[in-house]
Amino acid sequence: MSESSPEPGRPTSGTADDADVIVVGAGPAGAAVATYLARAGHDVLVLDKSAFPRPKVCGDGLTPRAVRELIALGVPTPLGDPAEGGWVRNTGLRIVAGRTRLELPWPQLGTFPDYGLVCPRDRFDRILVDHARSAGARLRERTTVTGPLLHERTGRTIGVHARLQADDASGDEVERVYRAPLVVAADGASGRLALSLGIPRRQDRPMGVAVRTYYRGERPRDEWLESWLELWDGPPHRSNLLPGYGWIFDMGDGTSNVGLGILNSSSAFGRVDYRDLLQRWVATLPEEWGFTDGSRTEPVRGAALPMGFNRSPQYARGLMMVGDAAGLVNPFNGEGIAYALQSGRMAAECLSQALARPPGSGREQALMAYPRALHDQLGGYYTLGRYFVRIIGHPEVMRLATRYGLPRPTLMRFTLKLMANLTDPRGGDTMDKVINGLSRLAPTA
Repeated sequence: MSESSPEPGRPTSGTADDADVIVVGAGPAGAAVATYLARAGHDVLVLDKSAFPRPKVCGDGLTPRAVRELIALGVPTPLGDPAEGGWVRNTGLRIVAGRTRLELPWPQLGTFPDYGLVCPRDRFDRILVDHARSAGARLRERTTVTGPLLHERTGRTIGVHARLQADDASGDEVERVYRAPLVVAADGASGRLALSLGIPRRQDRPMGVAVRTYYRGERPRDEWLESWLELWDGPPHRSNLLPGYGWIFDMGDGTSNVGLGILNSSSAFGRVDYRDLLQRWVATLPEEWGFTDGSRTEPVRGAALPMGFNRSPQYARGLMMVGDAAGLVNPFNGEGIAYALQSGRMAAECLSQALARPPGSGREQALMAYPRALHDQLGGYYTLGRYFVRIIGHPEVMRLATRYGLPRPTLMRFTLKLMANLTDPRGGDTMDKVINGLSRLAPTA
């Protein structure tokens, strides 16, 4: 997978397959970095193995943190009927545990909106991809990247090898090489490009698993994201309480996204049949909602949740990692979209600075600023998240937290701000100051 080049770090063929930056993967992180780069005047080529729209395992719920990134990206989010392209607005989080139900509105902050959104991932990703294309990015679908193109002498990434699926029904594939001085890995949790450069997943970082499906039932229209905290690895009260939660998000069209996420800090991780666990939990929901096998509209699908910088460094040898490829899922709540969009924005800024400099040490300095910026902004907070994951991995801690924490609204408002990473960085109330102070004091590595 190596090739010589007359000038390391520059495209060589001068064809339409060249670009300033190649982005591998057109999910939220890839679409965001492509949009920002194209707006800055760079030639961006986005390669994705699928054709849009395509299904994606996700809760479909966007917190105010994600909404802020959509606003910065300039994505229109009109409220209204989902069938007509509208977005469904939510006002906060409802937490359910046993007989306790607590509704926590999203906090009023100067740096974040006070609402979240819901949008199916197949439509959401298509909106972001179209937004990137409208900014000038080039998209090639049904293009599977098989590995990096490396400079023979320096080992630097100077492009990618790929297979293109034929547009006809023949099933034929065409081998292709795409060249660019910089490549962005937005290829999700698998991290195949990073692995090909010898950057494995860190075993000392948390991982999660999420499964989800959709039900069409009689559940009333709901403006809250709903989180159920009591997931058991066997019959309730005769087994262990698992570190995770189930969710129910109203899609606004008579269907609900229903799923659950589990952390690997439990001894039950890897031994639990997550699809069976989802089915057993759904069976405990109110019968009048009609969430039955007959009302399920899609198969149960699962995905890995790479958390807390579980792949590093986030830049090496001409390859920059964003979103799930960099392990940026929030350990506190399993949120990935907000950090995918944020990392795309931050990566684009560093890439633009790098492309304004000739190949060499100055360009590398600009590129190395990206992992430093990530750790400056998220490192301490993610360290707190790793502590949190280890603590709630003990079933007795989960029992105590749900029994004694939920009845205290002030404590739960603090917990919402902490877990959703929603604080004003300067000023703010006492809760903001405590959370920000803890994040600054925690190690960033």
